[in-house]
Amino acid sequence: MSEIEDKLRHVAADAPRVMVVDGSKLVRKLIGDVLVRELQNVEVVPCADIADARAALAAGPVDLVTTSLSLADGDGIALARAVRETAGQAYVPVIVVSADAQSHLESRQFTEDVTDYFDKALGHTALAEFIRGYVQPAPIPGARVLYVEDSKVVALATKRMLERQQMQVLHFVDVESALEYLEGLRGADDPGTDLILTDVYLKGELEGKDLLDRVRHDFGYGKRRLPVLVMTGDANADNQSALLRAGANDLVLKPIEERLLVTKTLFQLRLAKLA
Repeated sequence: MSEIEDKLRHVAADAPRVMVVDGSKLVRKLIGDVLVRELQNVEVVPCADIADARAALAAGPVDLVTTSLSLADGDGIALARAVRETAGQAYVPVIVVSADAQSHLESRQFTEDVTDYFDKALGHTALAEFIRGYVQPAPIPGARVLYVEDSKVVALATKRMLERQQMQVLHFVDVESALEYLEGLRGADDPGTDLILTDVYLKGELEGKDLLDRVRHDFGYGKRRLPVLVMTGDANADNQSALLRAGANDLVLKPIEERLLVTKTLFQLRLAKLA
C-alpha cells in the first residue's frame, strides 16, 4: 500500500489530525480549544512556524493544515509548499486563515498549493465548521461523475459506491465516447459533469492518460474547473507521479476501497465548488 493510500485510510477514520500553524501561542490555543470542542475526536497539532510544521509532519501525517498568512520564517504559501513536499501529504487540504486573504486571492498571489482561505473575522467557531467540511465531509446530492471503465463488473460495483452517496454517474466504456460527450458541450458554461473518474488502462485505442491530456490541454479545463481522479493498479511510484504531473487531481489505487473512493471524490467536488 502506498503512503497516499495509507494516509487516506486515516483521513477516512473518525479521529482527524489537524495541524494549526500560527506564530501566536494564544491563537494556537484558542483555535485548538474550539476544534476539540466542535469536532469529534480531533487531535490538534500546534506549530509556531514552518520549521515546527516540517518537524511535526516528519513525525506523522495530518489530515488538514490551517496556517496564518504571516509566519516568523516565511508565509502561509511557503508553509503550503512545505506540506506538498512532504511524502504522503501532497493532497492534504491547506487553509490560509487571514484578514488579508481576500486581497491576496483577488491579486492571484495564492498558488495551487493553497487549497482554500478563511476570513479570520468570521471567528474560530466558524473556522471549526469550515474545517469540518473537509475532515468530516457530508454527501453532495446530485453531483455528476463522468466515469470511464470497460469492465462491467468493476463499473457496476463502483457506480453503486458513488450512487450510495447520492451522486449521478454517467458511465462510458471507452475514452472515445467520453470525449464525444464532452465535445458536445464544448464552450458551454457547464461541461456536463462535475468530476471525471477514469481507469488508466482501457480496451479502446485511447487510454485514461489520453483523456486526462485532452481535458487539460484540448478542452482547457483546470484542476478546479473539472477535477479528474485516475484509477490505477500500477504501484510504480514514478508512473503515479507522472499521472499527477499530467494533471490528475488524485489517484485511486486498485482494488478500490469504497471509503477511500468516496473520501477522495467528495474532497475534489468540494474544491471544485469553491473555484
